[in-house]
Amino acid sequence: MFKLKDKIVIITGGGSGIGRAMSLLFAESGADVRIFDYNTDNASSVVDMIMKKGGTAQAYNCDVSDQDQVVSLLKSFERVDVLINNAGISNIGRADNTSVSDFDQVYQVNVKGAYNLLYACLPIMMKQEGASIINMASIAAHVGLADRFAYSMSKGAIAAMTLSVARDYIDYNIRCNSISPARVHTPFVDGFISKNYPGQEEKMFKDLSDSQPIKRMARPEEIAALALYLASDEASFITGSDYPIDGGFITLNN
Repeated sequence: MFKLKDKIVIITGGGSGIGRAMSLLFAESGADVRIFDYNTDNASSVVDMIMKKGGTAQAYNCDVSDQDQVVSLLKSFERVDVLINNAGISNIGRADNTSVSDFDQVYQVNVKGAYNLLYACLPIMMKQEGASIINMASIAAHVGLADRFAYSMSKGAIAAMTLSVARDYIDYNIRCNSISPARVHTPFVDGFISKNYPGQEEKMFKDLSDSQPIKRMARPEEIAALALYLASDEASFITGSDYPIDGGFITLNN
């Protein structure tokens, strides 16, 4: 079950964090993994790990916010079986103190980045017998999170885009779903805490962990496992759905 033998899988931001876990797991499941990442070193490192284990993978230097670059890269692809829009950035701030530059940066990467990959991949997918798209949303699309105005905006857009794509391309057997994680323990989280709460790292990590009813953050591998299921043929009856993976955050914190 959940095998992706020889399927071409594009994972944006696949060189670190959740994307890295997805890249490794999908390769273990037989996929031909294509990592689109702004950080070439991270992407190449993951490709090396996959190749050493006998898997298949390639790294592409890509700024997902640059449509010309994305379209140019996709011209060499004859098929795309799975697209995972995972690349994203965060931002701290409310509506009254989020700068225009910060708002635009979050929009360019999180929203326009996903759109650019959809724009380039869907024409290829429409010529195939089917495909699966997975967009990384967030619990921020479902609940109000303090000081996450721009980030919440971007993930709300991802949720709406998922529904639109699922509706528009259902007759092409293209499925589109989203995943909404709560906090996931990645190097990004550690760096985020260190940058914004210097000297309070241990306390902030505990506070962020304890904010989940399950009293811990998710592991990247747990998110990757859900993505693998949604990408697989076993999930062929699922489209237009969002999957919270949040340790009970949305339902049990109310």
